[in-house]
Amino acid sequence: MFLGEYSHSLDEKGRVVMPSKFRADLAVGCVVTKGQERCLYVFAHDRWDAEAADVMKLPRTDRRARDFSRSFFGSASDQTLDRSGRCQIPEPLRQYAGLTKDVTVVGVADHIEIWDTETWHGIAAVADDYFADIQEVLSGEGV
Repeated sequence: MFLGEYSHSLDEKGRVVMPSKFRADLAVGCVVTKGQERCLYVFAHDRWDAEAADVMKLPRTDRRARDFSRSFFGSASDQTLDRSGRCQIPEPLRQYAGLTKDVTVVGVADHIEIWDTETWHGIAAVADDYFADIQEVLSGEGV
């Protein structure tokens, strides 16, 4: 399971160091693709297979499903960590996510997200506010 938030830098070759806690799960490789809100998703190979199967179940008769599939699979890149635990991020994916130098790597249970750090701070602030509010509703305090 991928957990935690880690600050890293993208090197001049477009590589990012994966947190040491994540490396064992990525040892046989991973797939990097576009994620929502302009982040990148990183899936370990076994999880990628399950995620891909779910996406392939979407109806081809639905234009939104076709567009989603095109972006999701068309941008996907099979990667292997190097000896230093770095993952290569292809240029088109770096452009999509606005990655230049400072990045935040976030464990989100079954996958990893890679964010431009400035963008992450904005997303995290909104998510934290939502999280605080939803807790009140779930506990019955907001009813």
